[in-house]
Amino acid sequence: MFTHLFDRTLLRPWGAVRRWPVESQLGARRNAMIASTVLAQRRAERDDVAEFLAARRGTAMSEVVAQAANG
Repeated sequence: MFTHLFDRTLLRPWGAVRRWPVESQLGARRNAMIASTVLAQRRAERDDVAEFLAARRGTAMSEVVAQAANG
């Protein structure tokens, strides 16, 4: 009976402690991939808008890229 109580009170939490770094790393990696995807989508949308506006103004795309690089 004591062994069963020992297993329940000490070993289960120890297993959770041992799994925590792996689960934490997986969650952080997933969050980073999601953030990277969102940023790439925003960048693509921003580039599309810049191309559209450049076409409307008659500005060469190389000028738009240079302006974006300089802020």
